[in-house]
Parts: sequence; C-alpha cells; structure tokens
Amino acid sequence: MIKFGPSGNSDSFYEQGYKSSSQMPAWLAGMGLDAYEYSCTKGVNVGEATATEIGRQAKDNNIFLSIHAPYYINMASEEEEKRENSKRYILETLRAAKWMDAKRIVVHTGSCSKVGRETALKYALQILQETLELSDAAGYGDVHICPEVLGKHNQLGTIEEVLEMCKVDERIIPTIDFGHVHARGLGRLNSEEDFAAVIDIIENSIGKERTRNIHCHFSRIEFSKGGEKRHWNFSDRQYGPEFEHLAPILVKRKMEPVIICESRGMMAEDALEMKRLYLQAKEKYE
Repeated sequence: MIKFGPSGNSDSFYEQGYKSSSQMPAWLAGMGLDAYEYSCTKGVNVGEATATEIGRQAKDNNIFLSIHAPYYINMASEEEEKRENSKRYILETLRAAKWMDAKRIVVHTGSCSKVGRETALKYALQILQETLELSDAAGYGDVHICPEVLGKHNQLGTIEEVLEMCKVDERIIPTIDFGHVHARGLGRLNSEEDFAAVIDIIENSIGKERTRNIHCHFSRIEFSKGGEKRHWNFSDRQYGPEFEHLAPILVKRKMEPVIICESRGMMAEDALEMKRLYLQAKEKYE
C-alpha cells in the first residue's frame, strides 16, 4: 500500500503541546497518516532508548519509519577523509534505523562543485559499495539505503546519477524528490505527462517492479538559475509542482511508494492533502 507522511514534526505538533518525537506516530495515526521520516539531518544524535521507543510507537500505530541521514554526508568529495567520514555517518544512521526498526534511510550524496561530475559519481559509487559491505558486516543489511535526487546544479544527484547508484545493489532504493526534480529542471514538472516522463526514466533504468516501491519526497519549491532555493507549503500556490499531476500516474501504474512531505512547517497537513488527492484519483481511475 502507498504510504504518506511528513519529514520531521509539523509546527502544529508543538503548538498542541507535544514535545517528543516518540509522540509523533500516534499523532500521525490520529490524522490518518501512515509514514514518518525521522530527521537526523544535523547529526545522528538520537539515543538507543529514544529510538527504540519511537519504533515501538510506530509499530503500535502502523506507521512506516524512515530516517533522513545527515546533510553533511559527501560521498563525492575530492577529499578522501570526507568520503571516509561519509561511510561512518551512514553507518551511524543505519544503526539508529535498526534501533528504531526503520526500513529506509535517505542519503544526500554530496557536492560535485570541485570535481567533475564523472569523477564525483565514481567516488560516490565506490563509497556506496564499501558502505554496503560494512553495513552487511554490522548486521544492518536489511535497511535500505535511499540516495536522493538533489535540487541544486552543483550537487551530485540528477535522476540519472541516483539511478546509477541504485545499480550498485538491488537493495538500494532511489529517493525521487519531485520538488528537487522541478527545481533542478527550472520548472520541469507542469503536467501529468511531465511526471510520467520521470517515471519512465526510472522504469527504464531499474525496472517496473523496483520503480513501484520507490521512496519519494514532495513539496512546492522555489528555485533560481542554480536550482533549489527553499521549500514552501501547498498553500503557496505560486510555486510548483502540483501533486494533482502525479496522483493519477501512481494510480494508473499501480505504484506503492512511500511519499514523504517536506513542506515548511506544515509537512503533516500537506501529506494529508496528498493522501486526499491520491484517493480522489484512485476513485476516478480505478
């Protein structure tokens, strides 16, 4: 089944008096959502006890868990030390995922501004392979690593580059951030056909079956000539892309991704709106 949820905690969660992320699963279930991406973007600072409690609450409330790894990971760095550190950061995230019983971790691959894209990709592929070997040795091999399509031109993370990373191992799942695709393409996604073209690229690279279960991020996004500037909410209609264009494709192609909303401060509310639009499309096309 397709699952919807937020990245991190909405402003309204705290405004209602909640304080701990361990309270999020029950709060999300009460809204009618079924996924939650825990944020470790500034570092893996969650302890085993807290992670275990989040996992227990998620299981009790039928919430699918993923974790976003630290932003400062750079598998594509020209500096060997930074590439080696990236392996450690990913392994720390995988360890937290095991504590939490999270099934996926989302990883930024890094910047390619100081080396050519070809060299950057070669570095990233090597680090990813080595990280998988370390992960298996540590007992984390059942947690999927999900490299993300990134939104800025100077970052390693086009759709094609991410899909190349997915060929390292069949367990690797692409994180297709449609906001980032839109920003990187300077407003690329404006119709159902535009979204279908992206899904076609994925299917042609990793096959229809793996494509059915991809990891997704979605939000409206502001961009400049360099790509992504900032994320916005669904109410900020001056920015794209529109989830209404993606929902019919998910239904028609019988896809079952996890879709995580990254709206600013309203990620749970906008995730619920995405679920509503998806169910509306499902009623129309099935």
